Formats: sequence, C-alpha cells, structure tokens
Amino acid sequence: MEESEPTRLSVGGASRADLRTALQSHGVLLNAHAETLLDHEAFDVREPVELTVVVRDLAELGLGDGGSLQEVFTAAREQGLSLCPPDTGPYLRLALRSQPNAPDSVLSAGRSPAGAIKVAAAPLSDDVEFPKGFYLRVVDGVRWLRGYRCDDEYRFAAGDRFAFTLPSLS
Repeated sequence: MEESEPTRLSVGGASRADLRTALQSHGVLLNAHAETLLDHEAFDVREPVELTVVVRDLAELGLGDGGSLQEVFTAAREQGLSLCPPDTGPYLRLALRSQPNAPDSVLSAGRSPAGAIKVAAAPLSDDVEFPKGFYLRVVDGVRWLRGYRCDDEYRFAAGDRFAFTLPSLS
C-alpha cells in the first residue's frame, strides 16, 4: 500500500492474540496506549469487512487552522469520508509498508507526532485518560502502532494526517 493512494483493506476476522503475533512478526512495536486499545472488546473476533482507506491532512479537509478531533470528524463527513471501524489500526499498520521515516525520533512530546497517520475512528471511551485511537509512525526505520490520548480541547495542526474510509460502493 502506498500511503497517498486509496487502498483496499480487510479489517476484522483475527483474534487479539493473532493480531499481536502478526504485528510482532512484522517488527511492529506498540506503546502502552496501543496495548490498552487492543485489550478493548472492540477487538473481539468479528466477521471481516472490506474497506477503502484514504489519508488526508486537515488542510485538505478545509481545516487550514487545524481543529479538534470532533471538528476533524465533522469536516471529513462533509467531504463524504467515513470513520474507520475502531479495530482498523493494526490491520492498516500491517498493510502500510511504505510509510516514510518520521522527520524526528521523538516518541512522546505532548503533541501530535511528526510523520504520524492517525486512524480516524470513534473513541472507545469518553474517559480522557483512555486512549482515543491509534496512529502509525516509522521512527528510525522501525514501524510503530501507537495509541494516543487527547481531550476535547486539543487542536490538531493543519498538516496532521488522518486515515478515513471511502463509502462502500456495494
């Protein structure tokens, strides 16, 4: 999958253990927030669904001054994009092999990390301490699937990128 092109992706059908094994065998590292997300019931085995995933930055969504998570989701819906299922992150990480190296090696800085692709999915909890979702990043040649937290006031920058799904044609 090329990061800038739409890609077909099958999401679902694997157990948590199978997902963790697949990620580990592909050299993908996880942070504690990603582990917390993977432990959620949203990762119970379910029938797989086929999705078409696209990556857009906030400026492309009309948010030239950035926006909150809800503003990002609203702007995407207004452009005909949909949120990803909550369990999309690991499947997208496994499919996205050509993501460029991040411009810096900082893993946690209290801001949206450079070079990251956030997976746009409805948060699994309203608790501000619970991770809101996943992001994909390559740091020093290592592929990461990381979870992130933010509150309702946090503003993503115009250059921050999110993965969405295109409406199904079937």
